[in-house]
Formats: sequence, C-alpha cells, structure tokens
Amino acid sequence: MKKLVLSLLTVAGLGLAASAQTNKPVIFGVKAGVAFPNMTISSGNASVSFDAKTSYYVGGTAEFVLSDVISIQPGLTFINKGTKLASGDINFEENDIATTEEATLNFKYLELPVNLLANFKVGSAGKVFLGAGPYFAYALSANGKYGSIKEDIKFGEAESEFKRTDFGLNFLAGYQLNNGFNIHAGYGLGLSSIADSDLSDEITFKNKVFSVGVGFSF
Repeated sequence: MKKLVLSLLTVAGLGLAASAQTNKPVIFGVKAGVAFPNMTISSGNASVSFDAKTSYYVGGTAEFVLSDVISIQPGLTFINKGTKLASGDINFEENDIATTEEATLNFKYLELPVNLLANFKVGSAGKVFLGAGPYFAYALSANGKYGSIKEDIKFGEAESEFKRTDFGLNFLAGYQLNNGFNIHAGYGLGLSSIADSDLSDEITFKNKVFSVGVGFSF
C-alpha cells in the first residue's frame, strides 16, 4: 500500500517538474457536489449491488499543465461512501435475505486522486475536459446503521471487519468556462476489497461512486 501512495505522489511530482519546465502555471481549484455511492458485495461466484445512497464530497485540486491539451491533476477530497439496503427481500447465493428496516454502511474517506486530463477548447467560451487516473483513500471514520440503531466501525481491532484503506480508478468529464467555473461528473471504481483479510477469503466489499458537482479554478 505504501508503494501505491508513493507512486501517486511520484506522478504528481513529475507533473510539477514538467509544469516548471514549460513555464506553464499551476492551476489550483476547489470542488464540491453530490455523490451517489454504492458497493458491490461478492461471495464465491455470486455478486450483488445494493442501493446507492445520497452523499456529498468537497475537495481541492492542483493542475500541472504539460501542454495546451494534456495536464496532470492531483487532488485531495473528503467524501462519504458506503451503500444502502432498503427494506424488502434480496437474493444472494440462492438465499433470500429479508429486512424490515433500512440499513446503511457509511465510510468517511480522505481521498487522493491523480488524474491525467485531456482539455479541448470549445469555441471562445471555455473547454471540455476528460480524465482518468488512480486514487488512494483512507477512512477517517465509519459506521453501520440499521433502523434507529447505529454502531461505529472500529478499524485495527480484532473484531473489525473492514480495512481503513481503499484504492481504485477515477473517471471524470466536465466543462469549464474561461472564468474558471466548471461543472463536472465522475465515477470511482474500487479495485480493492475493503473487507478485512479474515473476511476477504469469503466475501468482498468494493466501493463504487457516481458524482456530479461544480468547481472553480484560479
């Protein structure tokens, strides 16, 4: 996991060095919006996705311009992920699971994405941008709720069933005006199971999140 974080920081550092060599500015930005996180839960050959819940994210970015088209954009984002299981029945590995209360898993992450962006000017008003790249996330806190019952998830303890760390891929697209205001949408696909190693041999939990928001670059 340390190698992954170092790799992300190395990519960001290369962007800084290339930006300095081309005498292009470093463009800082802020962003916020609505997130719709979900989880894919798998066991054996069976897999199920529960309902997406409504959440939020806020963060900042630093864009290192490599050319008129290409840039590298690392960032730091606070985001609430998880999933929701509504009341009713689901089928998992040919077994029916009934629930009469809404249950949710809630994970508050500090996330470090590093995206490679392609920027395309559209007329004289602004540009369209497309991007993708890896992310690493660290859970600050987490809890599970079932009806009116809430229980905190303890990381690093013997009874904990979840890991603090998560990593995966980001995909994003948006439109930015010349004044720096932008609208954007993104999708985060978790590649690692956040289930603890004692549980991961039997069942995996992977994050997914769709987001839409606004930002401003200066």
